[in-house]
Amino acid sequence: MENLLWLIPALPLAGFLILATLAVVGAGKKITALVGAGSICLSALVTLVVGADFLGAAHESGTYSQTLWTWLEVAGLSIKMTLTLDALSLVFIFVITFIGALIHIYSAGFMEEDRDYTRFFASMNLFVFSMLILVLADNLLLMYLGWEGVGLCSYLLIGFWYEKPENGYAARKAFTMTRVGDTAMAIALFMLFYQSGTLVIGEISTAAPGIWTPNSTTVTCIALLLLAGGLGKSAQLPLQTWLPDAMAGPSPVSALIHAATMVTAGVYLIARMHVVFGLSEVAQTVVAVIGAVTLLLAGLTALTQHDIKRVLAYSTISQIGYMFLALGVGAWTAAVFHFMVHAFFKALLFLAAGAIIEALHHEHSMFKMGGLKDKMPVIFWTFMAGAISLAALPLISSGFYSKDQILWYAWGAEGGSPLLWAVALLGAFITAIYTARMVILTFWGEAKTEISHYPGKRMTIPLVVLAFFSVFAGFIELPHNFGHFTLFSDLLHGVMPETALRVDVSSEWIFQLLAAAATLGGIGLAYFYYYKQPQRLENLRQDMVLSALHEFWFSGWGFDKLYNVVFVRPFLAIAKLNKADVIDQLYTGIVAGTDGLYRLVARTQSGSLRWYIMGMVIGAILILGIQMML
Repeated sequence: MENLLWLIPALPLAGFLILATLAVVGAGKKITALVGAGSICLSALVTLVVGADFLGAAHESGTYSQTLWTWLEVAGLSIKMTLTLDALSLVFIFVITFIGALIHIYSAGFMEEDRDYTRFFASMNLFVFSMLILVLADNLLLMYLGWEGVGLCSYLLIGFWYEKPENGYAARKAFTMTRVGDTAMAIALFMLFYQSGTLVIGEISTAAPGIWTPNSTTVTCIALLLLAGGLGKSAQLPLQTWLPDAMAGPSPVSALIHAATMVTAGVYLIARMHVVFGLSEVAQTVVAVIGAVTLLLAGLTALTQHDIKRVLAYSTISQIGYMFLALGVGAWTAAVFHFMVHAFFKALLFLAAGAIIEALHHEHSMFKMGGLKDKMPVIFWTFMAGAISLAALPLISSGFYSKDQILWYAWGAEGGSPLLWAVALLGAFITAIYTARMVILTFWGEAKTEISHYPGKRMTIPLVVLAFFSVFAGFIELPHNFGHFTLFSDLLHGVMPETALRVDVSSEWIFQLLAAAATLGGIGLAYFYYYKQPQRLENLRQDMVLSALHEFWFSGWGFDKLYNVVFVRPFLAIAKLNKADVIDQLYTGIVAGTDGLYRLVARTQSGSLRWYIMGMVIGAILILGIQMML
């Protein structure tokens, strides 16, 4: 089965090439949906087959590797197109292909009325292909190819409805902001090759302890540059402002970006390069602090939003913050576990939100929804499955088990601290509030917008499947006092180091009770203010301080305004001053000269037959005269 590894990314690539051709020649929507969704479904099937063989074979090296060809070889640098599968990449490709397939099936119904149906599926297939290359690459340069590929595809899909200028702006913003991190990552690759003489990830991981001394300036610099790349792709502070605006794209795009592709790339990069990060306490501390601050700021911002998709967008930033926090304290497996669980419930929530928005005449504001609990029961119950997992409802949701692990390690891991735990617990409380608020405003109360039509089976079946995994996926990894069932940790045991604890595991139940209290308290608070006594909330909004604080959080803590003042406006001013520099004048002169010659030649094309005949006669006389003179 090892020889089938190439098929996993090849099938989405083939789908993209076929759809790109069909987009030019024109094709029916049935064949487009068949190729677009079918290629990803086949890739998911191959992933299951290869994954089952990988898990059952007990491979000696713990990896499957397949070299396709040599990409480049120059000056001691040899880069091969080699795909490598280990336990970590297996988790990621399963999420990418399986959830990607469900999103594509959903998209076949959701995008059916769109005139650019084929272009949409072509871009989606390319997106999945790029992410698969990113996680299967055995070397950092091939990973960087996939890394830039997902950046390109995010630009194409966020700005898919390019007729609206704001959508084009959102796409450019995402592309530009992620380039900041990508540049830092490229510098890190140069440093890694200079220091180690290779870009093969396995060779770097093996040689790293012998090349760099722990906490050396060089390894810290490399780790921080890699972190900057991850911050851009995963929308963490200070490069987080592009993700909420990315909601300009269709809802299936949001689901794919938030659950299976773009924003998870940073988590994968840090997890994959954990050996390098493990050599720098400073870098790991920075990762943990950024994750903690991001989860808190994004959670408070989600609490104030009106647009249901923007609530989910800020929620993603916050949940990725939890993953960064786990990575920073050395809880590598916990971060990857929460990534997998989050992928299920966040894809579900975005797709369900898309179904609601489409049913309500493309209405995004939760304050204009309401009353959908009985009118759209399938959407309601599946959305509830995702919501209880996001809020980490104790015992019955997968989100409880993955987030509880992070909270426990934020306190108990060697890199953890009471402050990090307190921030994470406060974040869990806030998450429960905005999740319950979202559910209450959307499904309870009076209906404020009439339903125009109901979603079909192509949209509801993926929701039911995702709802099942959103509830039960977390039970493959249970805490110490719940039987300590560690199927997920055992899977990653050969790839990720076990998290070192500095406290006795017997106290874990105390932290679980506190986490459960935070979740139930947040839900209760939202129930009181948004359902039972909404007038009290209106009274609170009259307070000038609270109102100003609400507006500040609503604006995303003013980061966009700050960046406009510090970066955007100065850059535009310099560009305006530099508009007519010497280089521009040279090119302007070439254009003016070409235009003048064109106009001169164009004057000879008067359309008058007499002038053409006269020109031929004069030409003939001149030629004969020259011949006679010679």
